[in-house]
Amino acid sequence: MTDASGTVRLDLWLWAARFFKNRTLSRQAIESGKVEVDGQRPKVSRAVRVDDVLRVTRGEETFEITVLALASKRGSATVAQSLYRESEESKVAREEARAMRAAARVGYEAPRTKPDKRARRLIRALGDIDAL
Repeated sequence: MTDASGTVRLDLWLWAARFFKNRTLSRQAIESGKVEVDGQRPKVSRAVRVDDVLRVTRGEETFEITVLALASKRGSATVAQSLYRESEESKVAREEARAMRAAARVGYEAPRTKPDKRARRLIRALGDIDAL
């Protein structure tokens, strides 16, 4: 599974390590600045090497990882997890952020029934202030 040449394109490696579902999403994340390599904003075709430090922001989660192995083909999840090591600070920060998001949702309760005719009109009116 490891690449013998010693380098792999960044977008290909992120896809193989299962950070993104396809290479297009990987490319878009790199171009929009959601991926950093050794503290710098890389190009999509940048060569990734072993021991590079990556910072990947995916949604609301940020991963700080060190590249342990290279792969140009996508494998199983266990193989993908062996390609990198996440720092302990990153794991703790992600868990804390996840706990904060869960705590923010605690008071929310979904409605038990569909809205009636009057409620639907009020909901529609929220989008158009002049409708009231």
